[in-house]
Amino acid sequence: MNLLASFGVLLGVVAIIYFSLKEISILVAAPLATAIVVLLNSMPLIESLLGNGANNYMGALSTYILNYFSIFLLGSILAKLMESSGATISIAEFILQKVGYDNPYRVLIAIALISGILTYGGISLFVVMFAVLPLARSLFKKLDLAWNLIQVPLWLGIATITMTVLPGTPAIQNVIPIQYLDTSLTAASIPSLLGSLGCVIFGLFYMKRCLNRSLAAGENYSTYTTGAGEQTVEKNLPPFMVSITPLLLLIIIAIGGSVFGNDLVKKNIIYVAMLAGILSALLLFYRYIENKISAVSVGASGAIGPIFSTASAVAFGAVVMIAPGFEIFSELILNIPGNPLISLTVLTSTMSAITGSSSGALGIVMPNFAQYYLDKGVNPEMIHRVAAVASNILTIVPQSGVLLTFLSLTGLNHKTGFKQTFITVAGGTLIAEIIIIAVGSFIY
Repeated sequence: MNLLASFGVLLGVVAIIYFSLKEISILVAAPLATAIVVLLNSMPLIESLLGNGANNYMGALSTYILNYFSIFLLGSILAKLMESSGATISIAEFILQKVGYDNPYRVLIAIALISGILTYGGISLFVVMFAVLPLARSLFKKLDLAWNLIQVPLWLGIATITMTVLPGTPAIQNVIPIQYLDTSLTAASIPSLLGSLGCVIFGLFYMKRCLNRSLAAGENYSTYTTGAGEQTVEKNLPPFMVSITPLLLLIIIAIGGSVFGNDLVKKNIIYVAMLAGILSALLLFYRYIENKISAVSVGASGAIGPIFSTASAVAFGAVVMIAPGFEIFSELILNIPGNPLISLTVLTSTMSAITGSSSGALGIVMPNFAQYYLDKGVNPEMIHRVAAVASNILTIVPQSGVLLTFLSLTGLNHKTGFKQTFITVAGGTLIAEIIIIAVGSFIY
């Protein structure tokens, strides 16, 4: 029976990956894969799928939405205001003008920098894709660069240090651990900063290597694309300083509250910071947004899809976590010899690979295992940062919603748009994780 149960867990994971590759919505794929796990593990079907317990499908889904909907909502509204006003384009064009358009490597660095600034300012990486990719496409056409090279600078900017490594980032992955560990957005600051440095160095080195290999192979823009691209619409854009002010305000409030606030402030400063960003955007972009009410409404509606998709992945993982067949895997992971942070890294990255979601993995690991590592005497700030970064190591898998969106927007496929994406994200965050564990173990 144990063998069949373990097989059921593996089959459920394979199923959710297969369904995703077939472009079946995660809202459908997750409960179907969950049903496979439940049936082959002889778990009660109705209760496991419809019960309101923490490790039942509907219970886990609703709990995740209840805990984090406000973050998704505020972030989506701010993102829509930045997009509708043209602020994201203004920031991008300003930076590109400063670095120039004649050096391919510097242009790639500029794209990474633009993407990083926007995501560190709390803008959803989905929105950053929509804002940056059309600009990048026009640059790649002018320089006649192979279009698949867009993977490295874009993912380096949106899904490495600004997602989980840099202290103070308002990303949901940096928010989730707070409620379980009583930490703050700036948890383990020194190890995090050193880890960020290692991640960036790796990313820049790998980006240069990919560029040189592409040029040496004689690849050009048409190698990986038909040449069809998005049409940009000319509009009056806000100045650079006006455009970036809401993001700067958000970052300053988030970091300031995390460093100087009391426990209550540290746990809730992200909401204040995002509200301040939204209010300042409404004020500063007033003349650049034609319909303010519509922008806020569309932004609010835009939070629904992402949070339900993430919550569905979390719910699948929550059921897998208590399945009898998963016990053999969890025992192997938790009993990895050496520093407990190593087993935490393996556990969290495994859940990330299973769900295809870094925030989904944290939504499973934190409520189920945070206390386990606290009881082992691990510093809560290190648990926070190590788990956050670990959730990002294997988040790029074939069924990842963010990867599927990227492929759709770029016209690339798994063959041409997965390898460099995976290496950029997994390689950079793994290096950051190693540095954080090594430095943090010495400091804490």
